[in-house]
Amino acid sequence: MVFTSRFRSALRNSLPTSVVNWLIGKKANSWFDHANYGLVPENRTFLREPVLNDELPGCIITGKVLIKPRMETVKENSVVFENTPEEEPIDIIVFATGYTFAFPFLDESIVKVENNQASLYKYVFPAHLEKPTLAVIGLIKPLGSLACTSEVQARWATRVLKGLNKLPSPEAMREDISKRKANKATGFGLYFKLVLQTDRVVYLDELLSFIDAKPNLLSLLLVDPLLAFKVFFGPLTPYQYRLTGPGKWDGARNAILTQWDRTIKPTKTRVVQEPPDTFSHLLKVFSFLALFVAIFLIFQ
Repeated sequence: MVFTSRFRSALRNSLPTSVVNWLIGKKANSWFDHANYGLVPENRTFLREPVLNDELPGCIITGKVLIKPRMETVKENSVVFENTPEEEPIDIIVFATGYTFAFPFLDESIVKVENNQASLYKYVFPAHLEKPTLAVIGLIKPLGSLACTSEVQARWATRVLKGLNKLPSPEAMREDISKRKANKATGFGLYFKLVLQTDRVVYLDELLSFIDAKPNLLSLLLVDPLLAFKVFFGPLTPYQYRLTGPGKWDGARNAILTQWDRTIKPTKTRVVQEPPDTFSHLLKVFSFLALFVAIFLIFQ
């Protein structure tokens, strides 16, 4: 809820990639200074999915976890680490290298996996089928919630399967797939090393536009400024995808306005009286004015 918002996404995508990586690294180190634990990555060119682990610092401090440099040589009963001439006896090596995926229940002519990639339009539909009768849900690594991303994929896919939404021509879909596989950096915004990694905000807005469920910030600003402020600057939660279009929920507005109250309430087992904060009121006024400027720049 803290990391992902439309404002943060718009800001990231308007800045050079090098600046974005520096800002994300700086923010991550404000929570957990990687240099203090010997965990600074060697290559910061590509963005990896951030992993938050509150237990790791305690494990390092108590000696349960020891941070070592990269392995140089693996021998029968020992390992030589980089810049460490002495061998260290090792009982077990666990390769936590991630996952490979495959579709053994499908013929390769339907979905073929090459170089850990599948040729799927918008990561969902095979482009070469005569009719869109198959959809793959969840084969993606968004910078954010996979459950929320899969839900939006499913909403779009069901409408395509029912014939309510149409896919573009096979040529257009193949062109889009090839463009994603090329994975060329634009020089601005996030840049992921792997094709399956994607910016959740940009990707979901694209799918939502297919089913007319993407929130219209300009319209919201005119008819409901408070909601527009919360949608743009607040957490990107699934409630936003129920404001309009098929599957619209009448309770979505109230859920967005009160989501922080519900999040924080379980933690407040003791109520503390706080003095009025004049600065926060001024900050809200300034942020509201910034909303007008930001939306104007986005939609000009």
